Amino acid sequence: MKKELVIVIDFGGQYNQLVARRVRECNVYCEIYSYKTDLEKIKAMNPKGIILTGGPNSCYEADSPTYQKELFELGIPVLGLCYGAQLMMHVLGGKVEKADVSEYGKTELLVDKTDSRIFKGVSEKTIVWMSHTDYISKQAPGFEISAHTADCPVAVAENEEKKLYAIQFHPEVLHTVEGKTMLSNFVLGVCECAGDWKMDAFVEHTIQEIREKVGDGKVLLALSGGVDSSVAAGLLSRAIGKQLTCVFVDHGLLRKDEGDEVEGVFGPNGQFDLNFIRVNAQQRYYDKLAGVTEPEAKRKIIGEEFIRIFEEEAKKIGAVDFLAQGTIYPDVVESGLGGESAVIKSHHNVGGLPKHVDFKEIIEPLRDLFKDEVRKAGLELGIPEKLVFRQPFPGPGLGIRIIGEVTAEKVRIVQDADFIYREEIDKAAAAYKEETGSEPSWMPNQYFAALTNMRSVGVMGDFRTYDYAVALRAVKTIDFMTAEASEIPYEVLNKVMNRIINEVKGVNRIFYDLTSKPPGTIEFE
Repeated sequence: MKKELVIVIDFGGQYNQLVARRVRECNVYCEIYSYKTDLEKIKAMNPKGIILTGGPNSCYEADSPTYQKELFELGIPVLGLCYGAQLMMHVLGGKVEKADVSEYGKTELLVDKTDSRIFKGVSEKTIVWMSHTDYISKQAPGFEISAHTADCPVAVAENEEKKLYAIQFHPEVLHTVEGKTMLSNFVLGVCECAGDWKMDAFVEHTIQEIREKVGDGKVLLALSGGVDSSVAAGLLSRAIGKQLTCVFVDHGLLRKDEGDEVEGVFGPNGQFDLNFIRVNAQQRYYDKLAGVTEPEAKRKIIGEEFIRIFEEEAKKIGAVDFLAQGTIYPDVVESGLGGESAVIKSHHNVGGLPKHVDFKEIIEPLRDLFKDEVRKAGLELGIPEKLVFRQPFPGPGLGIRIIGEVTAEKVRIVQDADFIYREEIDKAAAAYKEETGSEPSWMPNQYFAALTNMRSVGVMGDFRTYDYAVALRAVKTIDFMTAEASEIPYEVLNKVMNRIINEVKGVNRIFYDLTSKPPGTIEFE
């Protein structure tokens, strides 16, 4: 199955991955490449369309990122966004200058060319998201202005005959109210993509690709229990069965019952046909972490010990043909594919490539997918929703949700407190949804309990206690780059507090963390 391709050429814009995701939401496959990518390579990929991203530079300066004029003469539709729009005009003979009035934020767009293919189904007055200090003062020859704003005379310019479109604003962000329609008009209308890149087809195609690549070879995968490695395991299992061996290292720093849940899905009595090795290394980790309080030191110990254990198990297995990783597309892009380098991160699941594992090649079945697409693939494979939609969980696990030294007793406390907290949040959200038909506005994107290193005096019954304080964290976020504390109803927090203090031995005080990100982080260490 040869998939249709739309290419995003990155000029350093902050929304490069978002542009690609929006294209994929049109069920069209999309990849990101640097502006330094050779034109012959782009031609060889035979894309149905090309999108130029925004960027921080001024296109008329000598050392700014640019692209050769021939890109616009290939007969392939091109859409320029923000800097990409200015560059298109500049290269093709228009004029770009520093604006007297910069435009930032929500702006009213007035559509001049209502029959433009870009504006099909779009209101004549609509809100868009602007972010620019330069502006197109004169469109290039052959282009007509199809939209403007109060301060931007050329908000959109197009050469319909050559299928070239320059858009000064950002249609990819949610603040542009009808941006998704505009991008869909370009991808499905102008580029004439079929929009048939669906997850069920991806799963079947990838399974076939894995079979062809692996043949009768052996594959080794470090299974962390997270979404990415679990879906990778599911795909590989469906493709090659017992040729796959998964090593699951339970370091004793997982959420309550999580190790057993992973084994329930992938173990001998689970739903996948593979060789499953569970290493119960809880005490080994607790011994290594004894007396260690500095966060980075804990992270390093946890990561290094994981690799050591994985290598020990790999030696028992012997030589394998492939080492599998759950690398996903944002890992690929952030490793340089959308910038100056095409070197792929080798961090995923195993914290760096193990030095003493005997394998010939790496296989990354999810390297084309964004996180939301990975989850869809997981559902297609029949992986339980509880695992597929698990909240983000740090690689070092509870090691960084326990302030100070990690001990078995502290792990028990935070596991039990966290379990109660998440259970009550989920119950309250489900009750609200059943009553109203919608999810509550306070529903957080990530929520967990952490154990502080503070102990204080309390009274329980007729006895004084000297126990730990648990901190509850819940944030609302879109991209996890910024976050705000969720306004969980007081009665829910009060119930959580009562249950934790009554049911979790060693806790006598509960805090709720109101810190936003920035200045704080979502995790505690």
